[in-house]
Amino acid sequence: MGSLGSVLLVLQLIVAIFLVAVILMQRSNGGALSGLGGDSGIGGLLSARGKGNVLTRTTAGLATLFFILSMALSIYYSRVEVRKVSILDGANSAPVASEQQLPDATDAPNEPVVPIAE
Repeated sequence: MGSLGSVLLVLQLIVAIFLVAVILMQRSNGGALSGLGGDSGIGGLLSARGKGNVLTRTTAGLATLFFILSMALSIYYSRVEVRKVSILDGANSAPVASEQQLPDATDAPNEPVVPIAE
């Protein structure tokens, strides 16, 4: 994977995180995270209508950027040659133990030696 692919993936991740955060900040029937601003802080700087416009525009911009990055990633990875490797490809070249290399059954003790506590 080239450096361009890495950059696009990192940008996609950052945009996705910000998109989720902005969506959760918007007022909904359930409230979501819009109550974090309260009457002070961000809520005091922007009116209810202005706050909705900023979040709506930010959401639209991030969503557009997300789709553009998704298409760029799909185009990039469709042109990258991927070498498909299977673990079974190397199975034919692996050495196989012959009967001469296996230990003889008479060399192994019949019973294990275990010390007996008195």
